[in-house]
Amino acid sequence: MASAVKDSRPGYGQLLRTPGAWTFLLPGFLARQPFAMLTIGIVLLVESTTGSYGTAGTVSAATGVSMALFAPQGGKLADRFGQRAVLIPGVLVHVAGVTALITLALAHAPLWALLAVAVPTGASTPQVGPMVRARWASRLGGSPLMPTAAAFESVTDEFTFVVGPVLATALCTGIHPAAGLIAEAALTLAGGLLFASQRRSQPPVHRAGAGDRPRVSALSVPGVRVLIVAFLGIGAVFGGMQVSLTAFTQDIGQPGINGVLYGIFAGGNMLAGIACGAIAWKVGPRRRLLVAYGLLALATTPLWAVTAVPLLGAVGLVVGLCIAPALITGYTLVESLVPAAARTEAFTWLTGAVALGQAAAATSAGQLADGFGPSTGFLVPLAGTALALVVLVALRAHLRPRSSTVVASQGDATVSPAAADDRERELTSA
Repeated sequence: MASAVKDSRPGYGQLLRTPGAWTFLLPGFLARQPFAMLTIGIVLLVESTTGSYGTAGTVSAATGVSMALFAPQGGKLADRFGQRAVLIPGVLVHVAGVTALITLALAHAPLWALLAVAVPTGASTPQVGPMVRARWASRLGGSPLMPTAAAFESVTDEFTFVVGPVLATALCTGIHPAAGLIAEAALTLAGGLLFASQRRSQPPVHRAGAGDRPRVSALSVPGVRVLIVAFLGIGAVFGGMQVSLTAFTQDIGQPGINGVLYGIFAGGNMLAGIACGAIAWKVGPRRRLLVAYGLLALATTPLWAVTAVPLLGAVGLVVGLCIAPALITGYTLVESLVPAAARTEAFTWLTGAVALGQAAAATSAGQLADGFGPSTGFLVPLAGTALALVVLVALRAHLRPRSSTVVASQGDATVSPAAADDRERELTSA
């Protein structure tokens, strides 16, 4: 199969003809829509009831931190017991948490009460994106279609970040401050349960037997730890942009344009993701990641100095165009660095890192916006990506997979030794 795939150029059409792909793609698309609505919905609701972006960012940050800490544990459980066993109770707890958060916010509860509810709400956020990526990795193995699948998933994620914030903002500003979170809970319940019902496409369960070697955590792989730092910086861009754009548009008296500006930013990300999946790359993923990340850090530099809405939209578009290549390449590297038995956990570590970076950035940007003006919040994406770039460059050697890791990873799929050798050469060419 691998040789047959290699004879033709990998592309979206070929990817979508993968047997059984549509059985999890459509439910997964619906189930991940609420993910992009949660933090912006919290910011808009809490700010409307407290009048403070700092408080709103703190509550949003608590949600993101708990998500980042608990998501990898959920991924580990999904690898061991199956995605359905983790997803169904998680969906129910999450919906209950969002309902409680809405109730407390509207009742003007103190900050400690909002934080107490925000923690389980974030911890139970369904990690549908990593689960879909794990299903692709299970079906494609060492196929050259894996980078295309990573690009396709990035495009899908970014489409949700185009639709989600715009929808949440429109509901919160046009109907009621709580309407965005109400829609998030309803979509989570319907989409999560539908995705959980697709049992045939979920990856095999990797339960340890009596004679098996101890299970290795994805976090023990040095390359995964380097990618986590990189994804923390990407999360800083998302969180800093969300809060800073909200504060900026409120300050100029045009709150309704917030969703449009964030949609432009996310739209650039989506367009770049489409392009990345259509390109037959001749440069190794490690080098692609370093170049893309350097461009991302450079693109965030002028954000804090922009005061005109059209120019801010243009700069945000450029920042979005630079994010997708870094995200896609990072997710692609997981397939070569981590064995199949820990891939869902690895994907959730990266998704959790984005959430943690987003949470920290939301808090920092909110405090800066409250204390020094809305434009200062845009310094957070610059600082986050610059620091992560330094770490990425310094530890780039850990992103080159060892021969044993590649063979072990591809041993989970039916591929020939020649295909495995070709795959290793491609991955180590950076």
